[in-house]
Amino acid sequence: MAEASRWHRGGASKHKLHYRKEVEITTTLQELLLYFIFLINLCILTFGMVNPHMYYLNKVMSSLFLDTSVPGEERTNFKSIRSVTDFWKFMEGPLLEGLYWDSWYNNQQLYNLKNSSRIYYENILLGVPRVRQLKVRNNTCKVYSSFQSLMSECYGKYTSTNEDLSNFGLQINTEWRYSTSNTNSPWHWGFLGVYRNGGYIFTLSKSKSETKNKFIDLRLNSWITRGTRVIFIDFSLYNANVNLFCIIRLVAEFPATGGILTSWQFYSVKLLRYVSYYDYFIASCEITFCIFLFVFTTQEVKKIKEFKSAYFKSIWNWLELLLLLLCFVAVSFNTYCNVQIFLFLGQLLKSTEQYSDFYFLACWHIYYNNIIAITIFFAWIKIFKFISFNKTMSQLSSTLSRCIKDIVGFAIMFFIIFFAYAQLGFLVFGSQVDDFSTFQNSIFAQFRIVLGDFNFAGIQQANPILGPIYFITFIFFVFFVLLNMFLAIINDTYSEVKADYSIGRRPDFELGKMIKQSYKNVLEKFRLKKAQKDEDKKTKGSGDLAEQARREGFDENEIQKAEQMKKWKERLEKKYYSTEIQDDYQPVTQEEFREFSECLTK
Repeated sequence: MAEASRWHRGGASKHKLHYRKEVEITTTLQELLLYFIFLINLCILTFGMVNPHMYYLNKVMSSLFLDTSVPGEERTNFKSIRSVTDFWKFMEGPLLEGLYWDSWYNNQQLYNLKNSSRIYYENILLGVPRVRQLKVRNNTCKVYSSFQSLMSECYGKYTSTNEDLSNFGLQINTEWRYSTSNTNSPWHWGFLGVYRNGGYIFTLSKSKSETKNKFIDLRLNSWITRGTRVIFIDFSLYNANVNLFCIIRLVAEFPATGGILTSWQFYSVKLLRYVSYYDYFIASCEITFCIFLFVFTTQEVKKIKEFKSAYFKSIWNWLELLLLLLCFVAVSFNTYCNVQIFLFLGQLLKSTEQYSDFYFLACWHIYYNNIIAITIFFAWIKIFKFISFNKTMSQLSSTLSRCIKDIVGFAIMFFIIFFAYAQLGFLVFGSQVDDFSTFQNSIFAQFRIVLGDFNFAGIQQANPILGPIYFITFIFFVFFVLLNMFLAIINDTYSEVKADYSIGRRPDFELGKMIKQSYKNVLEKFRLKKAQKDEDKKTKGSGDLAEQARREGFDENEIQKAEQMKKWKERLEKKYYSTEIQDDYQPVTQEEFREFSECLTK
């Protein structure tokens, strides 16, 4: 009776495990299907935000304002400006010619320009361009006493505390008087510092001749002084053919060492979001995205309430929370951008005689693009949660999980040596080689050396002795020793995992098996395939093997021993390789090993 009771409890437990597995299969397939729909919707949404016209518009504008040379001086353009003289030549030459297009190529007026410039005949200049200068005060640095007789003035680098707020020069117009900022645009992060808004500002005229006279007047009255640290040239365009705004900023930084460093920003953005039928389709995808976000948030809240602190022990749950956080940030940025565009776009388009500050809207649009790009990146990474789709991907996951401790230990040793070489390169070559001019550049330069992109001639010229020593030892220790150690860790772990899989140590819960079994069940349900019981097949297979062994001359003892070994193996696989066991790689106990030995000696 007791045996029957135990048998009954065992049967109920087996049925319960089978039911749990069926539920797990159904839940996983539903979750995978729902997530793929979400991912497809997110891809449509993101690809609908950008188009190739953005790149071509940026390329055309950069070619016009950056690569056009000064008349008579083919090597002088905005990229090659190195002195104040070159800067004024650019302002009175390529910039002036690039901004004012008031006639067709044959000097005939093709259409009514309505007092606006049409750059390349297709891009409307919105409002008027603006030029802005930031300066520093005198005596913001200290001259050594021995040199005070030679130089009494000292202009330091730009900081918000060193900025000059006083009027200078003619002191009659806004370009000579300091103006505070009345915009919400973010501060500009340049090569030499972070520059805030405001400064000495003037806007250009609608007339090309008046603007040229303005430039000449500023040049003759020394608008650029020793205290000048940066000049911004801002203007915006709109191309109705592709419904894109192009916000352009040309920056000339004047370091305390002398000379000029130039940089630029070209932002092609779609501020008028919903114009065509395709745009409204993207809007429907945005609404669907919000619905998915609500559903996924509800699911995660339920899981946290159910599992409590155990929920946070899984790396996939942390990835879920990160993805949800990024989605909420993206929705917030998108909402804020649309509200700001609704409030300010109409006002900016009406002010045709003033500078239209689209830079603020462009920056927030770029922030939204960056957030949604990071979001879709982690959305694709989440697919690895279903990595047991096949044997190869499961092996990859097992390899990474088993060698993570070794990789962390190796990474500590690697970065100690790597940062030591980075600081050595910065201190030895930083004053002469551009790749090592800052500590951050030294780190990136060393990664490039590992990939085979390096400037050995520059290193050797900077220091003929330490240069070759640095290069040779870095290549030997980092490239030949450390990187090969890293590959050896991965290779050895992969070999172990592959060996375990070859003897049957693999997860039973594979998504591929689930899909295949579900497919067979559907075929059997619609009577497209005859149903066969697995147990009958196994029994029949075992009987056929025994009969075949007898025909081939094996005695009964050998056949019984083989059957016992097969049963022993099936029992161990059921015990140690089941999905109900958390650790798939438990060792065999001594009792089971003795049982196996007795089986062999019988």
